Amino acid sequence: MAGLGRSAGVSAPMLTYVNIGIEQGPGRWPRLRAAALSANPASNARGERMSTLPQPPLARILLASLVGTTIEFYDFYIYGTAAALVLGALFFPHSAPQTQRLAAFLTFGIAFLARPVGSMIFGHFGDRVGRKATLIASMLVMGGSTTLIGLLPGYATLGLAAPWLLCLLRFGQGLGLGGEWGGAALIATENAPGHRRAWFGMFPQLGPPIGFLLSNALFLGLIVTLGEPAFIAWAWRIPFLFSAALVLIGLYLRVSIAETPAFAAVLAERRRVAVPLATVLTRHLVPLLQGTFAIVVCYALFYITTVFALSYGVGVKHIPRATFLEMLCAAALCMAVASPVAAALADRIGRRPVLIAASLLAVVIGLLLPALLGGGQGSTLLFVCLSLATMGFTFAPLGALLPELFPAEVAYTGASVAYSLGGILGASLAPSLAQALLQWGGLAYVGYYIVAAALLSLVSLLTVRETRRAQTPR
Repeated sequence: MAGLGRSAGVSAPMLTYVNIGIEQGPGRWPRLRAAALSANPASNARGERMSTLPQPPLARILLASLVGTTIEFYDFYIYGTAAALVLGALFFPHSAPQTQRLAAFLTFGIAFLARPVGSMIFGHFGDRVGRKATLIASMLVMGGSTTLIGLLPGYATLGLAAPWLLCLLRFGQGLGLGGEWGGAALIATENAPGHRRAWFGMFPQLGPPIGFLLSNALFLGLIVTLGEPAFIAWAWRIPFLFSAALVLIGLYLRVSIAETPAFAAVLAERRRVAVPLATVLTRHLVPLLQGTFAIVVCYALFYITTVFALSYGVGVKHIPRATFLEMLCAAALCMAVASPVAAALADRIGRRPVLIAASLLAVVIGLLLPALLGGGQGSTLLFVCLSLATMGFTFAPLGALLPELFPAEVAYTGASVAYSLGGILGASLAPSLAQALLQWGGLAYVGYYIVAAALLSLVSLLTVRETRRAQTPR
């Protein structure tokens, strides 16, 4: 990859300090400037170029990436839970119950259509202006949209305007999340030692299970303490309003971190490209497609388990809402445990072997879905735990793999767009398509959806180059 030292055998000066500021000319937009104040050749024992830029403690950087993705995914997941439990009746009241759930799931999918748009917009500024400022902006967009959903009146008050406004705010959630993941992965991996990028990249990947656990625990607590009538009437709004407080915490942490050494090097070497998306599409299209298809099974597993299965378990099997939310909390813990194990293996044996094994396991889970989800509460619990544990094995190594597929000057755009496009294929229609497949052919067809997603990712992973020994982008 392009960087300060393009090969181990090339002696290149290394920046010891980069001054990043703002220039303002008459009648011109502000622009970043970068000046190398001193230089000194440096490399580590592996021959990798090591930046000696002043950096905050790594613990703070990893905490900022973890807390940020936790908040962003908390915001995103509370909508999925609310869609499965209450939004259909509140915003689409004149439909039959099954049609209400289908309509709510379709609004759920709108965010996945927005995510590639957000990844292109925020990716552009992440590769042109910087990772830090872009991540702050993405959090504000997501947090603002989530809080407004909590304040939005239902169909009984606003009429047809209510579902339209709900769709608009859900679109805003997708825009914000589209710009979040790629930047969070980059601030972790671009600060990581070369031999531990998967481990560092795992920290933003822990945000989804923690955010999911937090959202479901809050919904569960509200149902248990206030009862279902109060929950359906008004208390479902509390998790959305709580987002505002979480965003303030996330902003505090992100303001305190510095820009990554890799992006500082891009500025200093004048390697920024005018339109990062155009560069990705013309020079890195194959890695973009590989990354997109590699993550499909991850999305399919997660949203079939957490949204469709929740709706099916409560609406068809009549499992109490609180009981099913407890099952999902247990499954989220399984995912949180699986993620560091997968990351450690990915650093030791490679990204591809771990991801290929997880895709094969997902095929087995898809074939077992009718027996497990169609059985009693014990088998349902086993299904959700196996599914999310497997999702953890697929998700954790991707935190390193996707950024490693692209050079630093377009890494924000490339990783973000691949991640978001994979979401369209694997998740945007997963709950609504699963609902349609259930009505058409039963649970077996829902399982085949997971099998198809797993095979699609498997084929992609067989073509991906192993990136474990690649140099850290500089």
